[in-house]
Amino acid sequence: MKKEFYVVIERDEDGFFVGEVPQIPACYAQGRTLDELMRNIREVIALALEDTTDDVLGASEFIGVQKVSV
Repeated sequence: MKKEFYVVIERDEDGFFVGEVPQIPACYAQGRTLDELMRNIREVIALALEDTTDDVLGASEFIGVQKVSV
């Protein structure tokens, strides 16, 4: 059965796309393009799932991203 995860994506100062999966601790990847990032993040997720218990995955729920001005 496939599991779905949210990926939060930012672009760093060097122009790379950086992705983080909030539901999995320390699950990050990067790529020069969005396609490369998504390939890399899928690989990192698969590796993390091999070492992660379902208890850790259920510990948090991704709600969303909000923009705030200060």
